[in-house]
Amino acid sequence: MLDAATYTPRLKAVYATEIKPAMKTEFGYKNDMMIPRLDKIVLNMGVGEAVKDTKKVKQAAEELGLIAGQKAVITHAKKSIAGFRVREKMPLGCKVTLRADRMYEFLDRLITIALPRVRDFRGVKGNSFDGRGNYAMGLKEHIVFPEINFDKVDEILGMDIIICTTAKTDAEAKALLKHFNMPFIS
Repeated sequence: MLDAATYTPRLKAVYATEIKPAMKTEFGYKNDMMIPRLDKIVLNMGVGEAVKDTKKVKQAAEELGLIAGQKAVITHAKKSIAGFRVREKMPLGCKVTLRADRMYEFLDRLITIALPRVRDFRGVKGNSFDGRGNYAMGLKEHIVFPEINFDKVDEILGMDIIICTTAKTDAEAKALLKHFNMPFIS
């Protein structure tokens, strides 16, 4: 059994020993605090079927909790929209914010296990940065994660994954994620 006090996620150790020195030489940072690092990873699931059946949001939150390793928060509508049959404060989705060790563990599972299991996977787009060093991507099927039992899933849901970094530019953030072996197409 692993001791929680001495356990360090694999990618966190790789960042400290290999990625930090490589980024420092690549961009010529003068001190270690200037080197970009991962800040947080936000996972989000919108459940469109929640308008008809609110139980689907609870099930999506449970499945997102399994994927993330921590409890998901159910998100609610801010405004009523008659065209979509949405009422104010109606549950519509769920989200999780990962930081520290759980963030590194999730990124490791995403890159090494989940993305290669995506059907017809050739890589992720390299232009999905927001201009401030944050990367956003979407998955059409949440069942690519090994924590989800395919037989117990009623409905396949998509999910958004936002990787927030402390990088000031997109080039720095892309270089950081490339060092983490993120499979960019271009």
